[in-house]
Amino acid sequence: MKNIVVRFCGDSGDGMQLTGNLFSSLSAILGNEISTLPDFPAEIRAPQGTLGGVSGFQVQLGAGVYTPGDKADVIVAMNAAALKVCTINKHYHDHAIVIVDTDAMTEKDLEKAQYTTDNPFTELAIPESVQIVPVALTTLTKESLKESGLDNKSILKSRNMFALGLICWLFDQPMDEAIHLLEDKFKKKPALIAPNTKVMVDGYNYGQNLALSIRQIHLEANQQPKESGRYTSIAGNKSTAWGLIAAAEKAGKHLFLGSYPITPATDILHELAGRKDMNVMAIQAEDEIAGVCTAIGAAFAGDLACTTTSGPGLSLKSEAIGLAVMAELPLVVVDVQRGGPSTGLPTKTEQTDLLQALYGRNGECPAVVLAASSSANCFDFAYEACKIALENMTPVILLTDTYLANGTALWRIPKLAELPAIKPQSVPKELKGHFNPALRDERGVRYWAYPGMEGYEHRNIGLERDADKGTISTNPANHEKMVLARKHKIAQIANQIPDVQVQANAASDTVLVGWGSTEGHLHAAADTLNCALVQFNYICPLPKNTHEVLRQFKRIIVCELNTGQFAAYLRAQFPDLNIEQYNEIMGQPFAVERIVEYASK
Repeated sequence: MKNIVVRFCGDSGDGMQLTGNLFSSLSAILGNEISTLPDFPAEIRAPQGTLGGVSGFQVQLGAGVYTPGDKADVIVAMNAAALKVCTINKHYHDHAIVIVDTDAMTEKDLEKAQYTTDNPFTELAIPESVQIVPVALTTLTKESLKESGLDNKSILKSRNMFALGLICWLFDQPMDEAIHLLEDKFKKKPALIAPNTKVMVDGYNYGQNLALSIRQIHLEANQQPKESGRYTSIAGNKSTAWGLIAAAEKAGKHLFLGSYPITPATDILHELAGRKDMNVMAIQAEDEIAGVCTAIGAAFAGDLACTTTSGPGLSLKSEAIGLAVMAELPLVVVDVQRGGPSTGLPTKTEQTDLLQALYGRNGECPAVVLAASSSANCFDFAYEACKIALENMTPVILLTDTYLANGTALWRIPKLAELPAIKPQSVPKELKGHFNPALRDERGVRYWAYPGMEGYEHRNIGLERDADKGTISTNPANHEKMVLARKHKIAQIANQIPDVQVQANAASDTVLVGWGSTEGHLHAAADTLNCALVQFNYICPLPKNTHEVLRQFKRIIVCELNTGQFAAYLRAQFPDLNIEQYNEIMGQPFAVERIVEYASK
């Protein structure tokens, strides 16, 4: 087969995220492209065996992989609740292989999962074409580790490793690489390496010795040439953090992060807090407002300043972002979007913060808005956000989302020398001794002087200032002049960004239009439909050729995970375009087949 989709599902305590990540990393090491979808509940720990506690991890591996896949070819269900959730939500194909732990199908297990009969397979009306593979995972794990010295609770936690070994056999994955990954994962807990290795190898041997009446699945070798270099599997949040670090190194600045923990952005704070070796300064502030305000202080002091959050936190930070706009200071705000409003669906994905990022501040308050489109290119757009902020003295809002943040992709690790130069805005030496904070360069960007620079002392304020003197001004004409100056500064950034490109079949009359994290799903849909695709990463300002590109298509379908925010934005910019929209707001990434179904009408 060319591509395979595997889904691991079980209780939140069954280690499905660990199992999925290990299998994904192993697949990446072997040269497969990967795209993953961790899917877990918001509850800290729902009651064991219940429908609300089911945690899943889906990965597609192979060649030409754009998405985690609509439906799985192989399901590993660790209990009755997981089997039910996967079935009623149609997570697998009618010809899938479904591996179930028969030890977790007792009368009590069925009752907790709200079955009404003692035969879950009949009750769920699972098609006969689905191959059910019953495996006594719990019993086999206990037998494997009976002499390990582990207590019963620790042994039961190792069921996922037996399942991982079984899946490695099914896909003919080499055990030596899997063992190496396991050793690296548990290097801080060496006592767990031997028992977890043993139970994983026993799972592999179980499949090999009994053959399980299933044939092994072999993936075709990936013939697509890859750029030479070092590759790794990377999650979007880590990718974002590394992009910020790389930008600071390239710019010759200290990186400062002022942040407050919030799902699903907290991993960026975790990653940066551990990078003192890279001169990263990270503060966990007492709240969202304090987080962004410490970052603004760092920007005033001359650092590359960042703050991270999700939708609710972006709301709280809005006034302070307005201060950064008025003070014209470089600031990077990373918004990892999640389901809302309010607490909403904190572990699910949406694209519902776009209009908030564009307009969610008082007054005429323009800021740059970017959006990453894959877990891997979160690095690129975090880097780009820093470059634009430092060179144009403006806040930049980078939109990612839960799907990108927790999902993983194959990523080529770049060398610092390969990355674009970053030249932070500075102040001319000839202004020493008579620096005026109102002065601007030929692009309309004000100069950056900060504390400690002798002869460049000045005040920076949140009140409107005189366009010529930099002092406080309430003059009506001056205010309009300053509003337009700040607007122009953002608009001219369009000269610094690349043109938008047409992907897939550029000769088609139909184009799918998306932004941010939907690119993989829209690319797969465009390939199926044999139509064009235009995906936006630069939202404000838009690429200069946007109107020229879109007007050549007869049918423009804007697809996004909200009620039509980008479609409304495009209509406002280009009222002559006839724009359709396709929207989903279910807390999940797009299903490619549904996009294809809509566009085929």
